[in-house]
Amino acid sequence: MIESYRSSVPDEGDGAASQDAGPNMGIRPLLRRIDRGDLTRVLICLILTAIVGSVELFLPDAAWRLQLVIAVTVIGLVYGCWPIIKESWNDIRARKMSMDLSMLIAIAAAALIGQWLTSLVIVVFVLLAEILEDLCMGQGRDAMSDLMAFLPRRIRVRSGESDVIEMPLSQVKVGQIVMVSPGGRIPVDGEVLAGSSTVDESRITGESMPVALSVGSRVYSGSVNQDGALEIKVSRVGEDSSYGRIISALKDAQSSAAPVQRLADKLATALVVIAIAGAVLTWLLTYDLRSAISVIIVAGACGVAAGTPLAMLASMARVAGAGAFVKDGVHMESLSRVDTVIFDKTGTLTRGMPEVTRILPVEGVDETTLLGVAASAERYSEHPLGKAIVEYALAQGVGTVEAEGFESEAGRGVHCVINGHAIRVGTAVFMPEDARGDITGDVGADAPVRPLDPSDAGTSFMDEQAAVQTTVHIAQDGRYLGCILLADAPRDSAARCVDELHRQGMRVVMLTGDRDEVAQRVARQLGIDDVHAQLLPDGKSRALQAERQAGHRIVMVGDGVNDAPVLALADVGIAMGSGTDIARESADVVLISSDLNDVAKLLHTARRARRIIMFNFAGTILVDGIGMLLAAFGILTPLLSAIVHVGSESAFILNSARLIPRRGYRNHRG
Repeated sequence: MIESYRSSVPDEGDGAASQDAGPNMGIRPLLRRIDRGDLTRVLICLILTAIVGSVELFLPDAAWRLQLVIAVTVIGLVYGCWPIIKESWNDIRARKMSMDLSMLIAIAAAALIGQWLTSLVIVVFVLLAEILEDLCMGQGRDAMSDLMAFLPRRIRVRSGESDVIEMPLSQVKVGQIVMVSPGGRIPVDGEVLAGSSTVDESRITGESMPVALSVGSRVYSGSVNQDGALEIKVSRVGEDSSYGRIISALKDAQSSAAPVQRLADKLATALVVIAIAGAVLTWLLTYDLRSAISVIIVAGACGVAAGTPLAMLASMARVAGAGAFVKDGVHMESLSRVDTVIFDKTGTLTRGMPEVTRILPVEGVDETTLLGVAASAERYSEHPLGKAIVEYALAQGVGTVEAEGFESEAGRGVHCVINGHAIRVGTAVFMPEDARGDITGDVGADAPVRPLDPSDAGTSFMDEQAAVQTTVHIAQDGRYLGCILLADAPRDSAARCVDELHRQGMRVVMLTGDRDEVAQRVARQLGIDDVHAQLLPDGKSRALQAERQAGHRIVMVGDGVNDAPVLALADVGIAMGSGTDIARESADVVLISSDLNDVAKLLHTARRARRIIMFNFAGTILVDGIGMLLAAFGILTPLLSAIVHVGSESAFILNSARLIPRRGYRNHRG
């Protein structure tokens, strides 16, 4: 059945690839995105402006000049200003002072005092500025929409034994069987009923390597099927699915207004009020209506009113493309203000799984023999330490042999018979009494071995290693063979992340329930500033609250169930995508990639967005302030004021547009 399906359906990969391309910043696609109505309005106003300019320049003495200029100007103003008139009327009904309303007043006033050409030129400038604003905002929305449009809109569903029908994803129900061809995107959560393949789950779980699937495997929406056809029984679809929950969070984030955005709206309103008040004051002091009109025209607040939401939207799209999903615009702003990053250790800074770090045989036993004996004994063990030893042996090409009489004692170790020899692998107290004499230090789970050959390891090395690593001891027929040291190694990206955070001026703190010796060694390896070890979940909460009481703004990065309360207490909580469901639900940001470098990139982007917004704020106030003064003294004419208004507004909007991710940004995030 799978083979017939494989040959009968087209490959979904090509269409999918085109959807995932991201926003295209080329000139032609941008031109195609301009609304035909807006473009027509600008072109007609340009033609009418050219007519008025030509008449005033070449026919200044014609008897009918004034009537023609007035008629053409009125037509141009009504037609060109119609969108502005509608917006202004809505603002009046809402008792809101807006830039549209102030510009409409200025345009009407310019026409009333006989500045026909100037009024039309201002209209053209305003319309062009609005097109630019719409293009930039459209690019920002598209960067987010590319993520939302990742899933196919129509999918194939099995109907009966052999029929396959195509239907919209929105109509798929739980329990139906969905068909996914090689290269296709998996649209639902479910269970594989037929077929085998490998899938890319990086968008959902953060797993960088392809995951092998077979009958009975769980699959997640948002994954990409690779080399085999699959039949999947639907368990969750739409907003209930894994990818759907991510998209739902993104939609909520888009609709939320961060405090800085509300501040931008207040600043824009204040600038409009100041401009109108300044115009009135100018007229009262100078009786120069042209200067008063210029004061209104030069004041432009759209650079902050439109540039701020664009910067927030673009920054969220940028980090989402890199695998970090911010659940609310408030959190994006909070990220820009933090000065301290607190990490959980196990599973966040470290891999969360033990790895063999050292093999220490006694004199007369080589490392390969010791590893082979331990791995053979642990072949059937379910303990993480045993699995780690077996995996390490396989990776080193060390073979294992069949063990007989295998038994496991919880918290102590395993014993079995290998080639007629009695083998014990486990803690020091689990070793036979005759073998314990070769183990020095406290007789406990992590007691160190005393190497009989001093060249194997120095005392200082043994002291440090024993203090921070788990020791597995091995004995054969009552004779001590040596030990294997295991540790939870740091993630490959951890040291680089901490280093980058330090370069950004951040304090880096680690909270862990692990022993202090282990925590201190990991901290030294990674260059972490402060360490709080041997903490229960409530202890982590108290440590975080102490940091906040000291005046620090906190980002908490964690992955486990015990991290959930601390994630909720922090200014911003970041959950690793590979972590538990409760941690992801409690967090404000989900780091899908589980790459710690993305924490630094996330904070860098948040700070960059804030810098751009603050620059736009300061620039708008400076340009408007100087512009209104120059206009009040008659230095800026209405036409020059319009040029300054549109130029500054466009510059600040384009400044925010720098945050819009380029095409393919997610694939090149490094």
